[in-house]
Amino acid sequence: MPTTRKASTHWEGNLLQGNGTVALESSGLGSYAVSWPARTEEAADGRTSPEELIAAAHSSCFSMAFSHALDQAGTPPTRLDTTAEVTFQPGKGITGVHLTVRGEVPGLDREQFAAAAEDAKKKCPVSQALAGTTITLSAELA
Repeated sequence: MPTTRKASTHWEGNLLQGNGTVALESSGLGSYAVSWPARTEEAADGRTSPEELIAAAHSSCFSMAFSHALDQAGTPPTRLDTTAEVTFQPGKGITGVHLTVRGEVPGLDREQFAAAAEDAKKKCPVSQALAGTTITLSAELA
């Protein structure tokens, strides 16, 4: 059965000086400040950006897809640590995503782990949703 998740944003002002708040409505986990500077400059002001939210979605989705694939292959992971880095360039948009995964998977060698990670990247629903951008991957056994 399909599920739908909901988030909303309230924005005030123009793009460059304005700011807003994005609310994670389905989970009720909270509201987060967003702004253009948080998107284009070093994120140090307690605000987030669409790219950071995409990175969160991608790292968690990839981890789930990879964990499931490893389990289905008979080599369930002990742990997976995934980071997603989403690059945004003003005037061009999102120019790439880099996933880094480090994991403990008994019974797999380095090459098998890397191949399984690459396959999970292709099958991850968020990767598929981001198919218009370049997604790279680094995979390493712990």
